[in-house]
Amino acid sequence: MTDKVGAVVVGAGVVGLACARALARRGLDTVVLEAGDGIGLETSSRNSEVIHAGLYYPPGSLKAKLCVEGKRQIYAFCERHHVAHRRCGKLIVATAPEQEGKLAALKSQSLRNGVDDLRPLSGAEAKAMEPQLRASAALLSPSTGIVDSHGLMLALLGEAEAHGAALALRSPLVRTQARNPGFLLEVGGDEPMRLETEILINSAGLHAATVAAAVDGLDPRHVPALRLAKGNYFALAGRAPFSHLVYPLPEPGGLGVHLTLDLGGQARFGPDVEWVDAIDYTVDPRRADAFTAEVRKYWPGLSDGALRPAYSGIRPKLAGLDDPAADFLVQAEATHGVPGLINLFGIESPGLTACLALAEHVCGQLNLP
Repeated sequence: MTDKVGAVVVGAGVVGLACARALARRGLDTVVLEAGDGIGLETSSRNSEVIHAGLYYPPGSLKAKLCVEGKRQIYAFCERHHVAHRRCGKLIVATAPEQEGKLAALKSQSLRNGVDDLRPLSGAEAKAMEPQLRASAALLSPSTGIVDSHGLMLALLGEAEAHGAALALRSPLVRTQARNPGFLLEVGGDEPMRLETEILINSAGLHAATVAAAVDGLDPRHVPALRLAKGNYFALAGRAPFSHLVYPLPEPGGLGVHLTLDLGGQARFGPDVEWVDAIDYTVDPRRADAFTAEVRKYWPGLSDGALRPAYSGIRPKLAGLDDPAADFLVQAEATHGVPGLINLFGIESPGLTACLALAEHVCGQLNLP
């Protein structure tokens, strides 16, 4: 027996759930297929849980546009749905005078992205806000915040289900046949099924390329190679004497080993960038020395042995370490020629912040009102 539905979303991470919500709110009978036994078990829950302001991304890029739009939307969504969050603010620091030009360039880029609330600080002003900080100058981003990522995903799922969407866990997509129009899906797992749908959203994160490669009817040249960038996190034994997030200047492949806070006030540091060939979330305790050295550049008072392995996450990247940073890749019919198919590739940071705006962008690519 084959069931007919209006839309299928592959992947129950934060972006997949936001897409399911957007589709269901438009009246489409929507099913979310998730191969794992829970929502958001990979990239969506293994990150810094930061609501980004939109500072770092090239002007005109999807990352810049959707991060700035998404930031406004996510704060409003969290307020409406009582999702725990805090607009705690962030300091981006130059630890030596020769870095201060990079702060000025970052502020200029932020303005072009529509972020107009950055405040330049002298080293003395930054230390007045955070006495333990080492900084020759800094930028204050007051609209940066933190969020309970799992609470956010539960709220997205709840609203999607309230509009008729259904979540199928332990339901891997085995085979996809593009019928032009529509798709025939064979789904495995505990309760194998066949689905017919007009719309297919590939939001499988780390597995998006594998899902796309299994679409019979999609030219393989439209399936990019995804690189896996592992980011390790370490936690502080005890509370950190900081009330703001603290970021160094960006480095190739990421934003540097930064200090973030969870909603309970616990400090964590990361991520670093470790290029890997397979998914493995083990954190090597020996990386603590390198973490300590990086953190001491802006917090010289960090004690020896104060960092403990916490967790790791893996980001799906479209560019390698020596390549220019890649934008989100939202691949629609105009690119690959398959009606109703949207492939989401390289959805890394700021995917959590941008999730609601990204879902609206997906609906726009489908010409849905």
